[in-house]
This record gives sequence, structure tokens and C-alpha cells, in this order.
Amino acid sequence: MTKGRLEAFSDGVLAIIITIMVLELKVPEGDSWASLKPIIPKLLAYIFSFIYVGIYWNNHHHLFQAAKKINGTILWANLHLLFWLSLMPIATEWIGNTHFAKNPVAAYGIGLIMCAIAYTIMENLIVRCEGENSKLKEAIHSKFKEYISILFYVTGIATSFFYPYIAICFYYIVALIWLIPDRRIEKLLKEE
Repeated sequence: MTKGRLEAFSDGVLAIIITIMVLELKVPEGDSWASLKPIIPKLLAYIFSFIYVGIYWNNHHHLFQAAKKINGTILWANLHLLFWLSLMPIATEWIGNTHFAKNPVAAYGIGLIMCAIAYTIMENLIVRCEGENSKLKEAIHSKFKEYISILFYVTGIATSFFYPYIAICFYYIVALIWLIPDRRIEKLLKEE
């Protein structure tokens, strides 16, 4: 099985997700700078979600660049990840419309943690497909970033019911952790 179709399909889905999110932004009513004020929460939610989708696209690209082979299970795992990412426009719209209210922020965090779990499952399946001598397995043997991300997501979700803006800070920290492409994989790719 080739990975080219999987990558092309994933790129298309991620592009559609970003397009849907930006189409939810409406033009301000007036022509003054003050007329931008009502759309600031939606704009911030869009920027935040755009960064997250971009992080997944970037890391997905690196992961499949390093992967040597795939199978049907990996195709399904990829669809599982794309499913959770496809819910990002709904969560983005909800937190933007409600000005980052507690329940929408919690739902946003649940979506983020489900994306992280789906990505980790897919990563593990790729390593299993490649076998015990997988260079990718060697590159990602440390799961520190994955574990700390899950911890921040869980903390953010729990915090969202009391302090939604602090919860967003936890989600933002995870984004910062993953903003730079996975150096473990980049190192592997440079060695080849």
C-alpha cells in the first residue's frame, strides 16, 4: 500500500477544515476599528484552531515522511484522527460565539485530547507495521511530549469549568510544545 493517497486525502481534509473555520468569520458591520470588537472572540478562536490544525498537518507530514510502509489499519487510524479534527470548526465556532464560556471550552479541550489520542494510536500502529527494527520506533521512543500534552489537556478540561481562560492557557501551552515539528522525526529524516 502506498502512502501517497493517504497523505493527499489527509491534506485535502485539513484544507477543508481550515476553509470551513474561516468561512464562519463574518465581516464587521461598520467601517471603524471599533466595529472589529464584536468579532474578536471568534477571530481569536479561529487563530487558535488554525494553529492547532497546522500543527497536526505539519506533524502528520513528518510522520508519514518517516514511515516506510502502511496498511489498512493505519488507513482507519488516519480516518479516526481526521474525524476528530473535522469537529474542530464546530468547537471553534462554539467557543467564539460564547466568548470562551466554560462548557464550550471544556468541549474544545475534549476534542483536542481526542485528536491527541487518535494521533498517538496512528503513530503506534505505524511503528508496529514497520516492525521491531523500525527507525521511527527508535526516533519516538521517548513519549514525554505526548504524556505532558495529555496532562495539560486533562488539567485544562478540569479547569475550564471554573476558569475557562486559564484552561485555554493550558491548551495554548500544548500548542507551543508541538509548534516546532517533531525534532525526533526530523533527526531521523536527516540521518537517512
